[in-house]
Amino acid sequence: MKLWGIDLGGTKIECAVLDSNNHLAVITRRRLPTEADKGYEHILSQIKKLVDIVSEELGEQPTKLGFATPGVLDPATQTMKNCNTVCMNGKPMHQDLEAILQVPVKLANDANCFALAEALMGAGKHYPDAEVVFGVIMGTGVGGGLVVHGKVIGGQHGIGGEWGHNILEENGEPCYCGKAGCVEKVIAGPALEKYYAEHSGNTLKLKEILDRHLAGIDELATATIERLLEYYGRAISTLTNVIDPNLIVIGGGVGNIDLLYTEGYERIKKYIFNDKKITTPIVKPVLGDSAGVFGAALL
Repeated sequence: MKLWGIDLGGTKIECAVLDSNNHLAVITRRRLPTEADKGYEHILSQIKKLVDIVSEELGEQPTKLGFATPGVLDPATQTMKNCNTVCMNGKPMHQDLEAILQVPVKLANDANCFALAEALMGAGKHYPDAEVVFGVIMGTGVGGGLVVHGKVIGGQHGIGGEWGHNILEENGEPCYCGKAGCVEKVIAGPALEKYYAEHSGNTLKLKEILDRHLAGIDELATATIERLLEYYGRAISTLTNVIDPNLIVIGGGVGNIDLLYTEGYERIKKYIFNDKKITTPIVKPVLGDSAGVFGAALL
């Protein structure tokens, strides 16, 4: 059986087809530009064009399709929300995709697709007994996805896994979601870079800040990384207290910082409701930027 998935990104649309009869081997992958600036209807036409290209290549049409989306389909209104490709917001994308493609489709947030792919095809393969997997995204923003027994948990409002918009710092930076001090406004890459710039008067990329901290030559760089580690410990401890996953996989650019898996891991112990003990494996992803499209296929 062929599993078709589409990752609907801001700049590209990617389709992958997996072979469920052959250890989820990749049969083909194709991409087209999203061209989101041309509007919602154009995005739909690009999706249809891509599906037609892959169908012609394989000599068959899909019988169903999974989609990784930049936002989420609201279960109540059946319209998209929280999309950074803003022309999708408020649109009945599930209905429109089924109409244009003439097959059943299933939509999930891209973070959920990341979590699903890593659970079933990536890091989770090294932890076969992990029944509950949380996929963390720490990059330009902060998001996440929850997978239980191989299934995405979307939740009542479709926002399952959205740990990035819990308040982490009282009276912190305003967030686009309407609150202030969200996890995303504290430990996402741009938030950390802003913190350093405001306190040092010098604008640096996060990697440069990290390098200066590791070299021991910049007290404000060290304060910035200390801020990351401390608040990371608090935020992950909250996830653990509520969900207690068997495995946490951290994607995104900030997730590449090795200190998160050593010093950051120790910070979690300060806040976890378990007598300062944690045994949860917290690991880097295996699939790279393939996770979104593979997760879509696995839906």
